[in-house]
Amino acid sequence: MSVDQSTDVEGGDGTTTAAAVTAMAVGSYPVAPGYRLNVRSGPGTGYSVVRALPEGASVRINCQTPGTRVAGPYGTSNIWDNIGSGQYVSDAYIRTGSDGYVAPRC
Repeated sequence: MSVDQSTDVEGGDGTTTAAAVTAMAVGSYPVAPGYRLNVRSGPGTGYSVVRALPEGASVRINCQTPGTRVAGPYGTSNIWDNIGSGQYVSDAYIRTGSDGYVAPRC
C-alpha cells in the first residue's frame, strides 16, 4: 500500500564530518519513505513551493542553512538542505544519519 502524502515540510564550521564523507561516498540521501516532499525557493515554510520530489527520491545536499523549525519523520530540525539553485528541503525529511549539519553551511 502506498501512502501519498504531499507534505508542506518545514522543516558548519567548514570542517568535514564523518557523515559528510559518507554522503560523498554514497552520493545522495533518501527522502523519508511514503512522502512527496515539497521543494521550496528558500529555507522555510514561508517560501514558495517550486516543485515536489516523488516518493522514493534521493537528494544530493550542496549546503545547509538554518530556517523554519519543522517536525518530520527524522525529528524536529531548523536545518534546511540546499539541493539546487533556489531549491531547499527540510532536513527533518531527509535521512542523513545525523541531527546536525552534514554539509557546509550555505
